[in-house]
Parts: sequence; structure tokens; C-alpha cells
Amino acid sequence: MSTLANRILDALPQTQCTRCGYPDCKAYAQAIASDQVPINQCPPGGAEGVAILAELTGQPVVPLNVEHGQEGPMTVAVIDEAWCIGCTLCIKACPTDAILGSHKVMHTVIESACTGCDLCLPVCPVDCIEMVPVSGNKTGWNAWSTELAAQARQRYESRQIRLVHEEREHARRLEAKAAMKLADLETHTYANENAETEMARKRAIIEAALAKAKARQVK
Repeated sequence: MSTLANRILDALPQTQCTRCGYPDCKAYAQAIASDQVPINQCPPGGAEGVAILAELTGQPVVPLNVEHGQEGPMTVAVIDEAWCIGCTLCIKACPTDAILGSHKVMHTVIESACTGCDLCLPVCPVDCIEMVPVSGNKTGWNAWSTELAAQARQRYESRQIRLVHEEREHARRLEAKAAMKLADLETHTYANENAETEMARKRAIIEAALAKAKARQVK
């Protein structure tokens, strides 16, 4: 990242909410720095956030683009545990690993780690999550602090690293399983007049799976 992009990233609240139209705060910061994307697409930063970004980039101060959302107080997710079915969809959606639980086990939110991104809301099949304001009358950047932003950024980056490791480990397991099947292909093919054709078909499928697993490990 460029120096400017890093400075812009430091000026974003790190909710990782995607409301700006980009997959995370880093992507938005890079877009502003390199493509002069408008600086008014971050509702969590609010008007103060726009002013900070204007000073950094030289772009004029403009009102927050309401197409990306309204400025509001900081919120945290609260799960109605009586209705939670343990589907884990909110856990997968949370950008900061702020939700604890497992399959078919009730989930709960680590309040201090929740950024109020709202990403858990649309994936919940039973609508058991509510966003609760926690900053009183303070909105936008006034509702945040550099400490909260730094914590959110660290948790998001740690999660990204964990997901990469898990993806590679999953790919390694798939590769080992495919290699085992390939080595024992003859045993698992019926001995009949079509055996050779069937073995060739299976070999092609397994070799394709092996290639895909190897490709996933080098990402």
C-alpha cells in the first residue's frame, strides 16, 4: 500500500462493514488513494470522518452519501439466545470474530469486539439479532476512538490470516484424500468389460480434484 493509502486506512473506523461498496476498510482506503474515489462513503465515520479524509486527500468536504447509509451511534449486536438455532452463519459473517458458538449451540456476542457492522443481520435465518446503540448521543467518529479502531483492525487482520491458514489446511486434507483414492483406484473399480473406461473416468476426476486442491494451497 502507498503511504497515502496507509494514512487513509488509519483514518477509517475499521468497522469492516462494506457499506462503502468495498470488501473492507483497506480496499476503500486503497481506492481513495489510487482512484480518487469519493471520501463520503463511510457511514460509521460520519461527517467528521469525511472531514478527516478531505484533509488527507485534498478532496473537498462534502456531505455523507446517504446511498451508503446514515451516520448514527455506535451499535453492538445482541443475540436473543432463546431464538438462536446455532446455525453459525453469523459467526462466518462476523469480520472480527466477535461471535462465539458452534453448530447447534447457542451463540453469544463479545460486546467489546463487535464493530456494529450489521453483517450478521441479513444472514440470520430466524432474525434473532438486534443492533443496540451503545454510544448515547455520539455518532460517527465521535462515537469511536483510535483504540477501538485499532482493536477492530487487529481482530480483522488476525481473522483474515486464520481463514487463509484454514483454507490451506482444508486443501491439504483434500489433496491427501484424493491422492489416496488415486493410488487405490483399481481396488475401487468393478472388474468388468467397462473397467478400463471407468478407471480412466475416475482418474480424470481425481486428478482434477488434486490440481484444484494444490492450487488452493498456493493462494
